[in-house]
Amino acid sequence: MKAFDKKYLNRKIKYLAGVDEAGRGPLAGPVVAAAVIFDEKTDITGVNDSKILTEVKREELFKKIILEALSYSVAIINHDVIDKVNILNATMFAMEKAILSLKIKPDLILVDGNRIFKSDIPVIPIVKGDGKSFSIAAASILAKVTRDRLMRDLANKFPIYSWDQNKGYPTSKHREIIKIYGPSPFHRKSFLKNILSEQEIIESVNSERK
Repeated sequence: MKAFDKKYLNRKIKYLAGVDEAGRGPLAGPVVAAAVIFDEKTDITGVNDSKILTEVKREELFKKIILEALSYSVAIINHDVIDKVNILNATMFAMEKAILSLKIKPDLILVDGNRIFKSDIPVIPIVKGDGKSFSIAAASILAKVTRDRLMRDLANKFPIYSWDQNKGYPTSKHREIIKIYGPSPFHRKSFLKNILSEQEIIESVNSERK
């Protein structure tokens, strides 16, 4: 994975940033994006696509990544913004925000997926980049761990939804609980149209405003 990144480095490109997100698919909670820049020589054993790593391994690597990165940042876009601008725009906004928050301005950005966000820095989309690029994989770990921690914290306030286990993703149990008890204030209302009726969603929104 490190070799994949190195091929982009040259005299004009010294700082390469990897960007990835976590949380596009869940019914509740934020979408989180992370960006990270490493020194050319830095390599961390075990860094890979966050989805194939165990929670324990991700936590272990998270600590190493933030210690060894030249610069890193994490951006969080909450559920209410997702409902206003849609998940794709919210994700692009999170990635853009993560890049702008880096203490070092990168010369090139590698982003996981097939879409790019608004940037005055060149951006290259890498399909399945979290399994190819060292910096994208590291960013995927930062984003995933950050979001999972947030969902575990929210689970303490709303234990009925089991967010400590499902992290807000649409498991069958999660969907059934929403049907029985309705959505929480942290659910993405725009994601519930196949679970609740339009009237039920409107009523839940109105009850939150009271």
